[in-house]
Amino acid sequence: MRVISRLFTRIAERYLPDAFIFVFVLTLLVFVLGLFKGYNPIQVVNFWEKGFFDLLTFTAQATMMLVTGFALAHTPLVNRGLKAFAKLPKSEVQVIILTTVVMMVCSWISWGFGLIAGAIVAREMGIVHRGKIHYPLVVAAAYSGFLVWHAGYGGSIPQLIATKGHFLEKQMGVIPVSQTIFAPFTYIIVLALLIIIPLANVMMRPKAGEARISLPESILSEEEHAPAAEISPQAVKGDIPPAVRLENSRWITFILGLLGLFSLIFYFAAGGDLNLNIVILSFLTVGLLLTPNTKEYLNSFMGGSKSAYGIILQFPFYAGIMGMMTQTGLAADIANGFVAISSAKSLPFWSFISGGIINMFVPSGGGQWAVQGPIMIDAAGKIGADMARVSMGVAWGDAWTNMIQPFWTLPMLAIAGLGIRDIMGYTAAITIVSGVVIGLGLLLL
Repeated sequence: MRVISRLFTRIAERYLPDAFIFVFVLTLLVFVLGLFKGYNPIQVVNFWEKGFFDLLTFTAQATMMLVTGFALAHTPLVNRGLKAFAKLPKSEVQVIILTTVVMMVCSWISWGFGLIAGAIVAREMGIVHRGKIHYPLVVAAAYSGFLVWHAGYGGSIPQLIATKGHFLEKQMGVIPVSQTIFAPFTYIIVLALLIIIPLANVMMRPKAGEARISLPESILSEEEHAPAAEISPQAVKGDIPPAVRLENSRWITFILGLLGLFSLIFYFAAGGDLNLNIVILSFLTVGLLLTPNTKEYLNSFMGGSKSAYGIILQFPFYAGIMGMMTQTGLAADIANGFVAISSAKSLPFWSFISGGIINMFVPSGGGQWAVQGPIMIDAAGKIGADMARVSMGVAWGDAWTNMIQPFWTLPMLAIAGLGIRDIMGYTAAITIVSGVVIGLGLLLL
């Protein structure tokens, strides 16, 4: 594992460009493939333009998730708790294992919660154990835990097909989560990953005595010199203006936090499910309740906002790629190609492989299911394959190649203070290991 990770790390450091350049290469590739499909350049450009704005809502959600999570982590109580938690492991091995497992548990609950919680834990591990651990590997270990999100409570595909009225209900009916998320073949794969992935991460650590890369100085400086609430000259003299009193009042944020808290209580009391908006509202609510005053919360919020530029810039370009992939039929061609070589037994496996490939161009579980789902379910009906297993094959494929698709690393890397080249060598190795585990699980269980 150490040799494999070093090979991929050298390749990533030399040849893997910034995540935005990766978006450009994918855009150009899909554009050219669209021309080979028989569409003229103007048509392909129109497909790109129509898709470009399809993820604006999701872009705003991802941005809010990052910023509210960042602000929550910097409230005094949570910040002290994270630092205390980061002190629990006593060795580099324990740091890697604990970080991976925490991310897996949080991602199983909700992918949004997992990305932010995992990034914050990895960051705190880097601060507390600075100089003693290889920080890029710790961040990669956290990201590797993201693998299980689609097999958990927040999995978009299994939750969608368990909902009455979903767009494929006539073809496959409503499939309860007992046949997908909580089916034996799914939780056995999850348990196998829970054991194998942390061990694989541990095996990639540098040898004793070899140099370790620490958390960037900029992150440490940011923690040590966090912006404090400004004190006006009048306040120093004892003459505090009403505006300053309001900015430093505990009651403003507390009342707003109570509003969010009551909203969450009423929502879950009415049987509401955990989703991205609720995760954001939860982060915002707890952050407001725990912050000392409005001024400090705004300062923390600004700190998180600076880290969100990659999401704001790149997500619309991925939406454009998705538009070209779907409108030209390229995604359908990939799925149909794997369907043609499948049997009832092997279709879940080939759904997984094709899902992994399509995810490189359409890195959205819901968007990918809209493209690939109808094809796979139609094939499953014709050859008598288990539709629940086929659906989970697509879901696992979507989660699998996230390890080498920069799209979902953006919020995590923004908090961790690293670039895609820093972790891709390790996550590429995890892609191989997890691919074997998941593939065998879908074939044999």
